[in-house]
Amino acid sequence: MLHIYQVILDAVETMQPLVRRIELRDKDLGRQLRRASCSIALNTAEVMYSRGHNRQLRYHTALGSARETLSCLELAQRCCALAPSASLASQLNRIIGTLVKLTNA
Repeated sequence: MLHIYQVILDAVETMQPLVRRIELRDKDLGRQLRRASCSIALNTAEVMYSRGHNRQLRYHTALGSARETLSCLELAQRCCALAPSASLASQLNRIIGTLVKLTNA
């Protein structure tokens, strides 16, 4: 199993209270954040059992979802005055960095 997968699961779990708070202020943004963050985990899980070209596509999709998740959190900070913790932002940056490396491997 990819080590980053556990980091992704931890990040998704960590952000759930913030997602719920965002949904109270902006239901659509909260739902988009929930979908995007879950998509990181789901596509990374698919990678573990994919081969060839499909592996790269799944990494790329997971990377897009990770960047979308970070963007949702940035919007929540600007539009809803709800900021992620520094540790959550750090986890997401680690996930994005790892997925960038894996898409280029």
